[in-house]
Amino acid sequence: MKLLILTQYFPPEVGAPQNRLHELAVRLKKKGVEITILTAMPNYPQMEIYDGYKRKWYYYEEIDGLKIHRSWIFVRKNKSIFFRLMNYFSFVFSSLFTGWFKLRKFDFILCESPPLFLGITAYILKRLKKSKLIFNVSDLWPESAEKLGLVKNKFFLKLSTRLEEFTYKHSELITGQTQGIVNNISERFPDKKIFWLKNGVDPDFYCPDKIKDNWREKNAFSDNDLIFLYAGILGYAQGLEVILKAAFRLKDKENIKFVFYGNGPEKEKLIKIKTEFSLKNVYFYDPVTKSDLPYIIKGIDAAIIPLKRLELFKGAIPSKIFENLAMKKPILLGIEGEAKELLIDEGKCGLAFIPEDDNDLYEKILTLYNSRNLIDELGENGRQYVSKNFNRNVIIDDFYKFII
Repeated sequence: MKLLILTQYFPPEVGAPQNRLHELAVRLKKKGVEITILTAMPNYPQMEIYDGYKRKWYYYEEIDGLKIHRSWIFVRKNKSIFFRLMNYFSFVFSSLFTGWFKLRKFDFILCESPPLFLGITAYILKRLKKSKLIFNVSDLWPESAEKLGLVKNKFFLKLSTRLEEFTYKHSELITGQTQGIVNNISERFPDKKIFWLKNGVDPDFYCPDKIKDNWREKNAFSDNDLIFLYAGILGYAQGLEVILKAAFRLKDKENIKFVFYGNGPEKEKLIKIKTEFSLKNVYFYDPVTKSDLPYIIKGIDAAIIPLKRLELFKGAIPSKIFENLAMKKPILLGIEGEAKELLIDEGKCGLAFIPEDDNDLYEKILTLYNSRNLIDELGENGRQYVSKNFNRNVIIDDFYKFII
């Protein structure tokens, strides 16, 4: 079987879709699938082409035995919708030409969305290469862009909806990252073949017993500090101000600390809030590679996973949840809906707080502060739950059996 994975995001970039698609590709390759990746020059989330890839139209490399073809992408740090669309469509066209002239035929093309516009390339390559299209939806576009207020032009939203519907109709299989996404598409397209390609974790890689280095000691934290972690994109959708507001309420408790790892469009704003509030209990670090994450997570006490309080996010399950739980770290979850039902109500893997409610987050932090035993209990529950229900090896094995 020959499979092309078409995605704007891939390692060495750091992020949820990058890690997820890399893990999918590596595991399918081990099952004998011939994997090819068609992706952009790495630039995310700094929005700057990485060293070694600059001023190139096309670049070929291999990572972990995967054949990776990269094509040019327009990148600017400007956040306007015009430059964002330039970013998306530049890769739509460059990937189309690279795929057309550099790649041979495939049995399947798996296209990652968002960006939704990459569906244009996927459809044309599907026809040119006589392939079956698998459209992998990790976020419902344009619905999410509209509800986040990122896109307000009604004409453009209507065109995007038409493109979404067109892409679904011409896909042999649609995969969704959450049950909410799968249900949404199933209701609108009841005749389509749909698979829940859920997020997950490798419990062998994220295993606390394998970590020996002391992250706390190397970063000048004490054993008595209660450390809360947010690691990921520092973006608008996450509503990360809620953590800083809770930190302000807790600034007199000197041994409660808040650690951020990552980059993103909201980072400067968050650092500015830290300065204005004189928050000595908040620490910002640059993003790290996947291999460094277990070492960091082993050293903290709990993770905070927030999103803005929007109806849209009731179906969201961020991948960082599983990594923390596999490391026996409970979560403070600021997401309503599917994630809360599975991981808090059913799995007992942490505590939920009302999204964007810093007072409720403050109360939940104090609950953990006053009970180290609860932290240990929730952490044990978390590893058991994700190992059983969100083991990446099992998920990808089921997906492989579904498509062969």
